[in-house]
Amino acid sequence: MNIIFQIDGGIGKNVAATAVCKAIKKQYPKDTLIVITGYPEVFLCNPNVDKTFNHNDLRYFYQDYIEGKQVKMMLHNPYLETEFITLNGHLNKVWCEMFDVKYNGELPEVFLNNRELGFFGNQFRSDKPIMVIQTNGGAANQPNKYSWTRDMPVATAQRVVNAMVKDYNIVHIRREDQFPLQNTTPVQMEFRAIATLINMSEKRLFIDSFGQHTAAALSKPSVVCWIGNIPGQFGYEMHTNIVANEPTIKPELRHSVYGKYNISGNPTEFCYNNEDEIFDTDKIIEELRKSPSTPTVNGQEVPVETEVKKKKELKLEKA
Repeated sequence: MNIIFQIDGGIGKNVAATAVCKAIKKQYPKDTLIVITGYPEVFLCNPNVDKTFNHNDLRYFYQDYIEGKQVKMMLHNPYLETEFITLNGHLNKVWCEMFDVKYNGELPEVFLNNRELGFFGNQFRSDKPIMVIQTNGGAANQPNKYSWTRDMPVATAQRVVNAMVKDYNIVHIRREDQFPLQNTTPVQMEFRAIATLINMSEKRLFIDSFGQHTAAALSKPSVVCWIGNIPGQFGYEMHTNIVANEPTIKPELRHSVYGKYNISGNPTEFCYNNEDEIFDTDKIIEELRKSPSTPTVNGQEVPVETEVKKKKELKLEKA
């Protein structure tokens, strides 16, 4: 049987979808999983995906994979499901259940081969440990360069950089149309190069964008800042999730439909007196300094999954 899984949306949603692929393959191990996506590079080397197609290149698709075949279509958008809109489940759980696929807490996965790790890794060699930061998300050439519901305020991000730059080479994932930060090295490269950068970094600070999904896919605990979205819906327990402070003024929500805030950052919905009220910058810095670097025992790296497990056990002991 051909299982056709179509993913609409940005690169972060596609990285998250690798968890859905894993759950699908567990339930249908003998069937062919075909992914249709705008970001085929996310699924390279993924053992759960048999074939990948770009939205823009589906010539003869019906003839080759549907006509006369036994097929199962998984094409719908989880963002329009009741459980998602009412905030009653993580994206991947909702996504699986809408297709009657059992969800067992599968996490996203990105597979990098040794050649990629060596080739791209050589481009990021540094005398100091690397800290990766992503402060802005969304598609290129947006009308608003800054979305208050998703992006980290520039002043907040700069304060964090200033506090960490003495000890780290801070690499800022950003496009040319996004705000720069002083004392950082900007980088705009293909996805698998960025994934390699995240994989080799010691500290990571993200917003809810593709960086935090990719870090989870590589089992790299990170500090993630949240404003409009919530970690219970898009995030991961391995990360240290910092949620924005409570609103200080009542927002104007006349244009809200299926979500409280528009992810593009509608100015009329802004619910603070100014951007400085959104986050406690000192808390972000404190959590970054506490966040684990890649641990070693007798000179050998300890799998990060072990550190995540210890972190969860410590929380249980304190409870």
